Amino acid sequence: MLTIIYVKRKKEDEEEEVLIGISPRPNTFSYSELKDATQDFSPSKKLGEGGFGPVYKGTLPDGRVVAVKQLSLSSNQGKEQFVTEIATISAVHHRNLVKLYGCCIGGNSRLLVYEYHVNKSLDQALWGKNGLHLDWPTRFNIILSTAKGLAYLHEESKPKIVHRDVKASNILLNEELCPKISDFGLAKLYDDKNTHVTTRAAGTIGYLAPEYAMRGHLTEKVDVFSYGVLALEIISGRPNSDNTLEDEEVYLLEWAWTLHENNQLLSLPDPRLAEFDKDEALRVMKVALLCTQASPSIRPPMSRVVAMLSGDTEVNNVTTKPSYITDWDFKDITEAFVNGETQTSIGTDNSRSEIKSRSKTISSLDDQSTLTTEFRETIAEGR
Repeated sequence: MLTIIYVKRKKEDEEEEVLIGISPRPNTFSYSELKDATQDFSPSKKLGEGGFGPVYKGTLPDGRVVAVKQLSLSSNQGKEQFVTEIATISAVHHRNLVKLYGCCIGGNSRLLVYEYHVNKSLDQALWGKNGLHLDWPTRFNIILSTAKGLAYLHEESKPKIVHRDVKASNILLNEELCPKISDFGLAKLYDDKNTHVTTRAAGTIGYLAPEYAMRGHLTEKVDVFSYGVLALEIISGRPNSDNTLEDEEVYLLEWAWTLHENNQLLSLPDPRLAEFDKDEALRVMKVALLCTQASPSIRPPMSRVVAMLSGDTEVNNVTTKPSYITDWDFKDITEAFVNGETQTSIGTDNSRSEIKSRSKTISSLDDQSTLTTEFRETIAEGR
């Protein structure tokens, strides 16, 4: 009995030592508390699983219903670094960001405790997995409010935050179908004057900006690109790639540009929408095309995106078709390598449906095998 008490106190002392000097100090939960809340992380309580681990629904002793994210133990972060990052994230508050209640650092555990949202994620709502019907006013509000949340992260939060994995499954919907940006596990903090280059891109194929996927070049414009793809998904009611469609419609970005060039953008909105505001829809689609320009410098900052969507400022003319659409031959790269052909594009053998959303022109492929390996490593962490 005394041994158990001693071990428990030792663990508490170790955790207290980690928390000393960290400001603002994050709220912490014990492992046993979260284990009880999730019924020992029961499969029946599992809400889903992301790139960093499974998420469980739980009920705290005070009655709060929460989402408990069980992070992978393979993380290289030490406790102090982990808690410092959680403290920073916990201090970020906005009506369109998921609230982080706290964390657990007991033993080898890395658990995050978030507010729970009953309507789950946007992808489930858009693609018919939870029975929700999103009419046009609701979709427009989701598009605008998500932009406001990102603008806050990029321009008002101290320190500024690049999310790095903006996508439909990382947008949660509350009871009023108000969007909440979730999963800051991939977020990168950066200083005002710094441009970051990472050795590996962490995100999701289909939403990755070309400069980030291919060079690891990380700025807030990476999120702007992903947001543009997301906005097109929301308005069209389909994912950014869908092999069940006709060839010219498979890739959402390419199809949107085809419609834009033929003055037929109003053919893009989800046919399930009984009615929609044509002016708002055109505004959203033109802003989305601006956000997905190949050059980061051409993409607008999120604060300007908000202003354009709100009608407070004019939407810039979209005249430049991105090079990742115009300069690429979209043949299956696997076949190209087998035939020994020289290509201007590369990709994994199972990602043909996702290449177009984040392509980059490559002048030569003298060593195709090496380049393919490097590309695989670049995007491998995106799942």
